[in-house]
Amino acid sequence: MEKKGEGVIERMSQIVSDPYYFLHFMAFFSYLPIRSTAAQYTSHRLLDREVQAFLAFLMFSAIKMVREETWEAFVADSLLYAKIFLIAVSLVMDYRVAIWFCVIFSVVYLLAQQPAFSKLGTAKKLTPMQLEDLLSDGTTTKYWLIEFYACSSSKCVRSSRCFPELSITYSNSLLSFGTIDLGLFPNTAAKFGISLAGGMSQLPTYILFEKGVEVSRFPDFYVDAAPSLPITKKLLCQHFELDRLLLDYINGS
Repeated sequence: MEKKGEGVIERMSQIVSDPYYFLHFMAFFSYLPIRSTAAQYTSHRLLDREVQAFLAFLMFSAIKMVREETWEAFVADSLLYAKIFLIAVSLVMDYRVAIWFCVIFSVVYLLAQQPAFSKLGTAKKLTPMQLEDLLSDGTTTKYWLIEFYACSSSKCVRSSRCFPELSITYSNSLLSFGTIDLGLFPNTAAKFGISLAGGMSQLPTYILFEKGVEVSRFPDFYVDAAPSLPITKKLLCQHFELDRLLLDYINGS
């Protein structure tokens, strides 16, 4: 219970302090004074549309809460639904108000970016030079699972919680986890066969190395092979057979 309480407090403080969440909060809050000053439009028709939009938003959010694995993905989808419903309700009031909110949300999109999950778990944040040293050094762990990501990629932000949580569960003396930010080191992408074209659709990319040699990756090596499914802990666990590697560690293989 204490951990859950700390998690809620942490998220609330993030909403207040982070520009992405704060600007969205101010944008949505601005609807109230606009709504109160539009006295001539406060009809039952507008109120009915507001209630319908609010109930629809709650329904879609509840569905996403069940389906989404990470808090970041849930927030991204919920904000998208809230924007759509707010603009739709604003159209009932005045099309100019709807245009105003479209402009506001466009400015927020340009000024602020949704923050990724900040914790690393037991994973190590690496530079390309450090990764090369680890892969060439025979004294390190047998397996290295590396996440190549970029903070500017929405897919990376949505799945940013999965890799740290997997590292906590599966990290041991046989398997280590590491991350490389391709936003800081874009030239590293080509070396590992990762395409940054097409809006970084191949990111995040995960590569499993055994004794310094690549043995598996997700998505596939091909440039156009972007992951079609959302990145989840279950997907990564099955693709890289992390349960088998953990059993090998337990059995001393």
